[in-house]
Amino acid sequence: MCYKDPAESMPPSEFAACTYVTDWVAAKLRWSLTADGAEKTKLKQVAASCPNAKVTWKGAR
Repeated sequence: MCYKDPAESMPPSEFAACTYVTDWVAAKLRWSLTADGAEKTKLKQVAASCPNAKVTWKGAR
């Protein structure tokens, strides 16, 4: 299975996109993963339309 990052593919609905972005960012933070420029740009673009979104994460042990 090949996963695409947000720069390559996003859910079609705005609500789903907000959930996807917050989950994606939480996973990146949890596992101390990096994001490339295109990924960061897309995440910021989508997050701008999600004013009430909150990212909750817990560091991996």
